[in-house]
Amino acid sequence: MGGQKSHDVTPRWSDCDCNTCNSWSSSCKDSLFVRVDGAKANFEEDVIFIHGFISSSAFWTETLFPNFSKAAKSKYRLFAVDLLGFGRSPKPSDSLYTIREHLEMIEKSVLEAHKVKSFHIVAHSLGCILALALAVKYPGSVKSLTLIAPPYFPTPKGEQATQHMMRRIAPRRVWPPIAFGASIACWYEHISRSVCLVICKNHRLWDFLTKLVTRNRIKTYLIEGFCCHTHNAAWHTLHNIICGTAGKIEGYLDMVRNKLKCEVTVFHGEDDELIPVECSYNVQSRIPRAHVKVVQKQDHITIVVGRQKSFARELEQIWNNST
Repeated sequence: MGGQKSHDVTPRWSDCDCNTCNSWSSSCKDSLFVRVDGAKANFEEDVIFIHGFISSSAFWTETLFPNFSKAAKSKYRLFAVDLLGFGRSPKPSDSLYTIREHLEMIEKSVLEAHKVKSFHIVAHSLGCILALALAVKYPGSVKSLTLIAPPYFPTPKGEQATQHMMRRIAPRRVWPPIAFGASIACWYEHISRSVCLVICKNHRLWDFLTKLVTRNRIKTYLIEGFCCHTHNAAWHTLHNIICGTAGKIEGYLDMVRNKLKCEVTVFHGEDDELIPVECSYNVQSRIPRAHVKVVQKQDHITIVVGRQKSFARELEQIWNNST
């Protein structure tokens, strides 16, 4: 990234050209979109929230942020980022969206821009991989690590890590729908680009229809988060982060076990059909001190959405215990 804004900012034929998706192209700053909440002054600690694949900072700001207590908001600065290629953040078409690029942008946009010295991390799904990499890079700065539905599948002996991850996370099944969507996104580039054309390029239409059908009774932040990305960002992030780092995750987990002293907590929905519960127990097998909490009757999304009040209290307790 290098700090120089030399990226091609012209949307591709399958990408949306609306102001929301392309607000970054008219900005002079080459940094991520970051939502900041909580303490404005005299804060004691910072918390960084990292969303999952095809999502945005709204996954946190529309659910957890309004439900944190006044005490928590007076003590912590809360940072929720739109990852590179997603939400309102830059979506350079010449980027490969590697783990190095994602981490550098988080460092520049959060750690350096806001002078963050020590911090708690809360991450969901794909964000857990970035959270582990960030924790390993700053072992003395992490106060607590909270992972939600981490995608960790140990590689059997003799198998190639990337291929094993692709088969587990995108098994090329038509049911359930979330597995079918993952399979299309992972294995079939041209089909997924066409899907991106229909869904992402026309997300304003889907947003309008959703509000019309529901008579504006529900918030559409999940739809907005799902649609506000480019196919290039989604394709490369999926293959270079989720699949491409499969051979590195065990090393990250071992570093967290051996080098970090922070509390590690893992949450998982019992009914998660995308990332099975076994993944959280796989994490615990590498980090024995990790506390795993399986929440009954919740899935990959409802582990947070719908139980945000109780989850906010759980996070506050984790942070208080880690102080």
